[in-house]
Amino acid sequence: MEQLLHYCWKHKMFPLGALHTTDGQPVEVIDAGLHNRNAGPDFFNAKVKIGGELWVGNVEIHDKSTDWFLHGHERDDHYNNVVLHVAGVIDAEVRTASGLTPPQMQLDVPETVRRNYEELLKADNYPPCYKIVPTLSRIRVHSWMSALETERLERKTDDIARRAACCQSSWEAAYFVTMARNYGFGINGDAMEQWAMNVPLGAVGHHRDDLFQVEALFLGQAGLLDPLSIPERHREAALADPYYQRMASEYKYLAHKFGLQPIDHHLWRFLRLRPQNFPHIRISQLARLYFLRKAGLSQLIDCEDVKSAQRMLATSPTDYWQTHYAFGCESARSEKRLSAASVNLLLINTVVPMLFAYGRHKRDERLCDRAFAFLDQLRAEDNHIVRMWKSCGLPVDNAGDSQALIQLKNEYCDRRDCLRCRFGYEFLKG
Repeated sequence: MEQLLHYCWKHKMFPLGALHTTDGQPVEVIDAGLHNRNAGPDFFNAKVKIGGELWVGNVEIHDKSTDWFLHGHERDDHYNNVVLHVAGVIDAEVRTASGLTPPQMQLDVPETVRRNYEELLKADNYPPCYKIVPTLSRIRVHSWMSALETERLERKTDDIARRAACCQSSWEAAYFVTMARNYGFGINGDAMEQWAMNVPLGAVGHHRDDLFQVEALFLGQAGLLDPLSIPERHREAALADPYYQRMASEYKYLAHKFGLQPIDHHLWRFLRLRPQNFPHIRISQLARLYFLRKAGLSQLIDCEDVKSAQRMLATSPTDYWQTHYAFGCESARSEKRLSAASVNLLLINTVVPMLFAYGRHKRDERLCDRAFAFLDQLRAEDNHIVRMWKSCGLPVDNAGDSQALIQLKNEYCDRRDCLRCRFGYEFLKG
């Protein structure tokens, strides 16, 4: 319950009545201090009056005061500046490495807070705070969702920065990898990212005016031109397919020219995947986008509104794939264009985070502001997370709201991290 003690101290959720040290001196908490989640005392620069005298320093909190010794604080100089030791149970006197004995105070968690916290942890309904949501003011909800929206963008910024670092600091390549990952639409996202990291854009650039060669390089690097990647029941027809033969031959030439190695074709997942989502289709769509020079970072930066970004991402596979889902597997002719819903998801998960991340990288607030403006203009996602929160009474007006609610579930609810959630705070205080 130490986390709950931290929470009560941080938010000054104290039991009714005066606070006292173990030797009877009155305690007044003026400033709980800055919560430290790293090594060292739990709260920095707290201000407390003890016996009428103001102390400024650090506060350490434990379930039991003997935990001070269990954690080795009596040998750690970082704890020499502790001005107050707070514990749920006082069962020993504590001592610092400098030989001082800081005053101690027993802190009892208010019964209402304890009961509400246990209810949150044990609740079968999801989310556990559903009862409090309809009672929250619009301003309080908006404030928390705005913070969550920014949190999610910052997490995605970290992912993009990591990709840029893996691509020798190339933000152009990081954008391509990010776009490719989101073309996997979840189930093949990891494979698409690994494939994109394995696509030598410098080499592809020498052939970008030839769509067939671009597609051959893309599909070849995905391992999808390997005969063993073709299901056995379709292999004979595929190997006899003139288009497959031309493409395999072209890739063999290009792979030798540039010294390329494909990824393992076993990475791709097809089970319960709709044919229009097969990696062959998605990669062909990306090949056309690249060929049309719509997959570059400069083209993204030039998009000043949602409609221009939607036009930029609109694409369909090459002619062969409009009558096939896989090599040797014919289908009724269909343009297989990205649906409006798919383009919306790509804008939310690729365009917006990239604008925000690149804006941060370049210290260009205009790009960051544009990212938020796009989220305000885009339709909210329709998935089980958003529907769950809607059923609790939360408004979901745009993509910014849906992104905030996804962040809330993934980073707070799933981890039962109610003590860091503003909705959880409202629930706990009753």
